[in-house]
Amino acid sequence: MAISNLLATSNPVKLNGVSFFSSFSGKPNHFLSRRWSQTTTHSRVQTSFCYRETSLEAVTPLMMPETETCIDSDGVGIVSFLKGKSYLVSGATGFLAKVLIEKLLRASPEIGKIFVLMKSKDQESANKRLYDEVLKQMHGTSYEEFMKSKLIPVLGDIGEENLGIEHETADKIREEINVIVSCAGRTTFDDRYDSALSVNALGPGRLLSFGKECKKLKLFLHFSTAYVTGKKEGTVPETPLCIGENITSDLNIETELKLASEAVRKFHGSEQIKKLKELGIERAQHYGWENTYTFTKAMAESVIQSKRADLPVVIIRPSIIESSYKEPFPGWLQGIRMSDPVILAYGKGQISDFWGDYESLMDIIPVDMVANAAIAAMAKHGCGNVSELKVYNVTSSSHANPLRVGELMDLAHQHLCESPLTETVIDLTRMKFHNSLEGFTSSVFNTLAKQEREIKNGGEAESHTTLSMKGKRMLNYFVSLARTYKPYTFFQARFDDTNTRTLIEELSTEERKMFEFDVGGIDWEHYIVNVHLPGLKRLFFQGRE
Repeated sequence: MAISNLLATSNPVKLNGVSFFSSFSGKPNHFLSRRWSQTTTHSRVQTSFCYRETSLEAVTPLMMPETETCIDSDGVGIVSFLKGKSYLVSGATGFLAKVLIEKLLRASPEIGKIFVLMKSKDQESANKRLYDEVLKQMHGTSYEEFMKSKLIPVLGDIGEENLGIEHETADKIREEINVIVSCAGRTTFDDRYDSALSVNALGPGRLLSFGKECKKLKLFLHFSTAYVTGKKEGTVPETPLCIGENITSDLNIETELKLASEAVRKFHGSEQIKKLKELGIERAQHYGWENTYTFTKAMAESVIQSKRADLPVVIIRPSIIESSYKEPFPGWLQGIRMSDPVILAYGKGQISDFWGDYESLMDIIPVDMVANAAIAAMAKHGCGNVSELKVYNVTSSSHANPLRVGELMDLAHQHLCESPLTETVIDLTRMKFHNSLEGFTSSVFNTLAKQEREIKNGGEAESHTTLSMKGKRMLNYFVSLARTYKPYTFFQARFDDTNTRTLIEELSTEERKMFEFDVGGIDWEHYIVNVHLPGLKRLFFQGRE
């Protein structure tokens, strides 16, 4: 099936006079209609529900509507703030950072320089990574010259003291930048403990120390995660983390570094990697976190709090970041992300079960909304007038129409039945959820065993149940995936987003249009069926090619 067909949408249907895209078949969108009836009919929310039919070609500054640069006097003043400002961005070739950089450049062609901190062998390879991974992916050659004039690759590593930046370059950056964006991090949930500590926990602190030497610095903005507060129930607040306050005083980062260093000295080769991964999970769960990633990100917040002095700091806590809602084009995705491995396995007929609660909240947030929220917060707090640390939960579970785990898989079923992932016809049934790991494991075992028997015997199943080595590896993979996702497929807490909603209310009408991050306006059926899944399938087919 051609990729262009996967991305095509049918004619819009109308509900209450508002146009929406229907599903690929052109049938009425009953799920959407139900969602619409559950939400407010306030005019601003209706506007955010209306999805612009956008070309998949990226938008350049010359194509921006004139009205999008006009800011009401009662707004935050985002565009005027961006004008002439210079930035240092870590993790610039990552998914979120790419979208953020692209939006900064497109929203304000008169922006200053963006220094992008990159790990590379040398400056030449750093330049190549920047041009290949940011410039060409986002806009191609038509936009390349403009971006080259604004983006400056910097060889460095937040895992090293002084960021590993060459002395002369560091001095130049210190003279120019106004905002630091901390976007680098290791995102593997069961990462080796020593690496996660160095990059996730201590890296932002090194970046902050560098920033305190910058003469014109107005703001330090750090991307954390909404799950940074650990195993919580009820409402998760937008409050900074601090050891001795909302993190137990028993946690000592120096002690954790010593434990990781001892493991590095004691073990070697593949055994070392295994032991360091186990150590990370063990220490995280000991202190009340599910995995190494969220644990070390929590440490980072406490380090930032203790080292910032009077520097204004913003911490953005997104939930599960997925493909773009609108910008730079609908469904843009880099890498197979959180929920995607399960959806792909389901579409290929490998599993039809999962360990989770149908009613559990699946807190997904489109990547462009995270970037827009960060830019708005940047403008609000980047004047350098107030020495505070402000936290923004950029999430979807606190709104009137949160997405649930079961609804996500029902929408995947709807889409994949109408637009299959494989050429072979697969009779997809709705995903069945199990409340125990044992029940899930048994069901997946039976599915894989049946598939192997049918292949071996030409469609006729035998009575015995065994798995080949390949089947066992696949079973172990799915069990490992289920264990990893368990905190999210049984998630019942909600994230307080009072600060985020207040920020939206402070924006002008034009700012809301240009920097949209009102998650309450997302129609989940449209986003999952017509935006995210086509983007995921495009990425999947590109990988196969």
